[in-house]
Amino acid sequence: MELYQAFADYTDIMDLTELLFVNAAVDATGTSVVTIDDVQVDLAKPWRRVRMVDLVTEATGVTVHPSQPREDLVALAEKHDVKVEKHHGPGKIIEELFEHLCESSLREPTFVTGHPVEISPLAREDRNDPHLTERFELFVGGRELANAYSELNDPVVQRARFEDEQKQKEAGNAEAGTVDEDFLRALEFGMPPTGGLGIGMDRLVMLIGGAASIRDVILFPTLRPEVF
Repeated sequence: MELYQAFADYTDIMDLTELLFVNAAVDATGTSVVTIDDVQVDLAKPWRRVRMVDLVTEATGVTVHPSQPREDLVALAEKHDVKVEKHHGPGKIIEELFEHLCESSLREPTFVTGHPVEISPLAREDRNDPHLTERFELFVGGRELANAYSELNDPVVQRARFEDEQKQKEAGNAEAGTVDEDFLRALEFGMPPTGGLGIGMDRLVMLIGGAASIRDVILFPTLRPEVF
C-alpha cells in the first residue's frame, strides 16, 4: 500500500505510520500488544528512531559515513565478510553492512533513518547532512515492513540523481534505474513538499496475526505447477 501526504515530511510520516499500525492492531484484535518471537510488544509505546550509519557504527565499533573514502569502507566490509561489488559506492557498502550486521537484530519496532543519497534516488537530501536523505525504513521482528521518505520535488536535482543511476546501471548495477523523462516532466509542473509511504500489507498482517511465515497470510500464494 502506498500513500502520500502533501505539506509533510518523513517525520510526519513516521508519526502517521505508528498511528496506522496501532489502530490496525486494536481494530483487528482489540489490543495494541502483538507477539514477536514469543515476546509481547506494545505497539502503542514510542518506537525507536536511529540512523543507519549509527547502527553500523555500533555493530562494527568503527565510525562509518558515506563521506569516507570507499577503500576504508571496503576494508571494513571485508573484515566482516560482507561482499562488495565493483559498482558499490560508499553509501551502498554501508547498506550492505547494515543488512548483514544489524537488520536481523531489530526485533521491536524501529525506524531506521538517514539512508545515504546513493541508495535513495527519490528521497530529499537531509537538511543537516548532504550525504544522507530524509528517509526511513520500519523494521519489526528483523523484517522490513515499510519504506518512506520526504519526496524529492526539485526536478533539477532529480535529473542529476537519475543520470547518476544511469551511470551505475551502465557500470553493472542491475538494481539502478534510468532517466524517467515523464516523471521529470511532471515534477517541472510543480509538486508541494510531500511525504510518501509504502507498507508491506502481507507483513503487517503477519505482525498483527502472529503468523510465522508470509505464506500463512498470502491469499493466493505462488504454487508449483500442477503435473498431470
